[in-house]
Amino acid sequence: MIADCGLRISGLYAVTPEEPDTAELLRRVSLALQGGVRVLQYRNKLGNAALRLEQAQALRALTQEYGVLLIINDDAALTMQVNADGVHLGSEDGSIAAARHALGDGKIIGVSCYNRLSLAHQAVIQGADYVAFGAFFASATKPDAQGVTLELLRQARSEIDLPLVAIGGITAENGASVLAAGADALAVISALFDAEDILSAAQRLASLNLHN
Repeated sequence: MIADCGLRISGLYAVTPEEPDTAELLRRVSLALQGGVRVLQYRNKLGNAALRLEQAQALRALTQEYGVLLIINDDAALTMQVNADGVHLGSEDGSIAAARHALGDGKIIGVSCYNRLSLAHQAVIQGADYVAFGAFFASATKPDAQGVTLELLRQARSEIDLPLVAIGGITAENGASVLAAGADALAVISALFDAEDILSAAQRLASLNLHN
């Protein structure tokens, strides 16, 4: 693990929507990147391997154009195929050790810790570069996700010296409270990609980080 790898995880962290049309996905992501996204996570749970590779390759080129980090959700092999900047692991996506062995020291490994501080401490010991907590608010993407309090985030901030990513129902209206509680990055799907004006939505969300 390189010392400053995870420190680059900050600001507006966009997670892609399920979009089978690659051209449409790129159009929407381009607007988000123009609006100030700092990190992009490619997440596609429904597409086949060929579509996922096509989209990941296209997003790798786009994120390089904008100087934005690309993280692949749940798939270290795809991360290697497209030379993405890192992988994000959920509770059932394999171990940090296996991902590190596959990717090497130069890639970012992020871990979902849901509402469990103990998972975050384990992730630190195992060599993660950042940890994510959520859902903080009602989430359209994961309506059954267990809730996380801002107090847990404050406790995590006091105990964990890694970038903290917050996800789950985050909007321009509630994001400032999450940043104030200690989040380094706001991970957003619906409030960004479901907006009528993606560019403006990204600008509003990104501006929150400039004020904290």
